[in-house]
Amino acid sequence: MNEIFDFFGRLVRGVFKLALGLVALVFVLSLLLATLVLVLALSLWAIVTGRRPTPSVVFTRFRQTSQRYTQGMWPPGGAGRPMGDVVDVQATEVPEPVEAPQRRNGADPMARVIH
Repeated sequence: MNEIFDFFGRLVRGVFKLALGLVALVFVLSLLLATLVLVLALSLWAIVTGRRPTPSVVFTRFRQTSQRYTQGMWPPGGAGRPMGDVVDVQATEVPEPVEAPQRRNGADPMARVIH
């Protein structure tokens, strides 16, 4: 008797997972289709009004901002070209920090001024 309940339990779980998977697939595809329709509509509207398409403007601004903030971060010619000479420096030892003198009259820094 338990074997029959186990079989139907597995069958119901499998159908439920399949249904959820199909619902998720339909949701993702509808979201992709809605995005595509919106981009095409905005591009057509941009052509009708004579302006540049909005996605093009957004990506152009993103690229310009990215180039402005990443200057000097990457090699000028790409990964294939050498960057130039490497300069090595002489290593020096850093001394231990000197501890600040202990304050008198508690933690009040104005105590020494008043006395």
